[in-house]
Amino acid sequence: MKKFLLSILSFIIPLVTFAQETATEEIGIDQKIDQAFAPISSFFSNVIFFEVYPNVPFIIVLLVGSAAFFTIYFGFPNIRFFGKAINTVRGKYEDIEKHGAKILYGEDGIAQGVDMNKVEDIDHHIGTLDDELAIDGDIRDTIRDESSDGEVSHFQALATAVSGTVGNGNIAGVALAIALGGPGATFWMIVCGLLGMSTKFVECTLGVQYRDVGEDGTVYGGPMYYLTKGLKEKGFATLGKIAAVFFAIFCIGGSFGGGNAAQSNQATIVLKEMFGTESTMAGTIIGLVLAFFVGIIIIGGIKRIASVTEKVVPFMAVFYILACLYIIFSNFGLLDDAIALIVKEAFNPTAIGVGSLIGVLLVGFKRAAFSNEAGAGSASIAHSAVRTKYSASEGLVALLEPFIDTVVICTMTALVIVIFNFGGYFEYGDITGEGVAIIDGISYEGAGITSKAFAEFIPYSNIFLTIAVVLFAVSTMISWSYYGLQSWKFLFGRGKTADLVYKILFLTFIVIGAAASMQSIWDFSDAMIFAMVFPNMIGLYFLFPVVKKQLNRYLDAIKLKRDALKD
Repeated sequence: MKKFLLSILSFIIPLVTFAQETATEEIGIDQKIDQAFAPISSFFSNVIFFEVYPNVPFIIVLLVGSAAFFTIYFGFPNIRFFGKAINTVRGKYEDIEKHGAKILYGEDGIAQGVDMNKVEDIDHHIGTLDDELAIDGDIRDTIRDESSDGEVSHFQALATAVSGTVGNGNIAGVALAIALGGPGATFWMIVCGLLGMSTKFVECTLGVQYRDVGEDGTVYGGPMYYLTKGLKEKGFATLGKIAAVFFAIFCIGGSFGGGNAAQSNQATIVLKEMFGTESTMAGTIIGLVLAFFVGIIIIGGIKRIASVTEKVVPFMAVFYILACLYIIFSNFGLLDDAIALIVKEAFNPTAIGVGSLIGVLLVGFKRAAFSNEAGAGSASIAHSAVRTKYSASEGLVALLEPFIDTVVICTMTALVIVIFNFGGYFEYGDITGEGVAIIDGISYEGAGITSKAFAEFIPYSNIFLTIAVVLFAVSTMISWSYYGLQSWKFLFGRGKTADLVYKILFLTFIVIGAAASMQSIWDFSDAMIFAMVFPNMIGLYFLFPVVKKQLNRYLDAIKLKRDALKD
């Protein structure tokens, strides 16, 4: 990974320098791209975020209301099953998920009082049992036949999905939320993250429950499949097909926007700041370089993505968290003041232009939902590839995502920025109308605000944060390329030509994101991500009783194993 990053930087440095020296036009290629893209972005934003009350978009009401409903209906799974989710990721229940609980721990089961996760050789274990147990049941063949479908482990699926959510929404998005809504936006981001855990649980359980497994073992899953198959079971086949098509279209748009263009946009901002360039074509060049390297990575498919993300995501997340913790604990005396300010501003906002409680609440919810994507259904595509016989097992794993993404990482970023601004560096609120913060007379956008805060406490941290932003961006892009490709396959088939067309379009949007303005890109990205919520919610509301049934099935399997080992 270090070699990969250095390769990117070695390419960018001379190209950006060249662009700075050769750009002579007043309006460069970056501005031309932005001017062409801005009307498209504005159109989609106005359509998706239609209001049911002044300054209250219907999509936010739907998202938050649904999350609250699922939280209550499933008895607060974000709290009750947090420990089981951790144990599932650790592989504590891997044996029953692979072979089924009854065959291992049922009456006269193969385990015979032994935890099968601790048995290195199942065949050897079977050989030590009574002949009766091994003969009539043809146990070896049964074990083989009962093994679970899927391509990746729980941890790999979680890492892939987290890489799609933990990105520049955590760095740039949080900074944008605080710049617009003030410190109080942090509180509502946390609330939205906690509620979103329940929604993630529901949609990812359904993703595994209704997945397709190809003849070669490749798994195809996500809202497209539980909308078509699940609603057909309920007698609404036509509605399911229509909703699935719309979801696939919006998911492709989301992969081009929030999962791609928004990421390259923020990576470009910090790279341009670090290199000190104001070239009118620097964004385009950086975008081309990023597109080149992302293009190399996404050829490998889900297994390749999983192998990359399971190494990169934990490393960069932990490293970023440690840097945040260093700043927070270095200013421990200000921590209680920061928390108090966040809570106070959540209910009595003073940020310029944010208005009342509703205003700051909407800013927080919007940025949190964009960051963790709970309700959008995207993560269920990655989670569908998991190896398990119990769909609810992956639902429990998935509920960890909003917690990691929003409750942990977003909150830490927010605390760093709030502590930084106790120095009075910028005014909270959208002063310019462009979502930027004016610090020392200079406009800072998104990740640039976070970078400025880091630089105040950690020398040369702009280099570290640039690396973090680039890594977050790349990991998010490769994960979202998989989401978008699966949706593309659903619409246009699973041929190599269709795949190539999608990948070319995807790489094109990396360049557009790097060249266009932050406002244009984020308006489009928000619209595409939130558009996915509409068709996805149709599936969740029709099928949540299925999730309840599968949850009880998984809990019963765990109980069966626990009781068998006790005896």
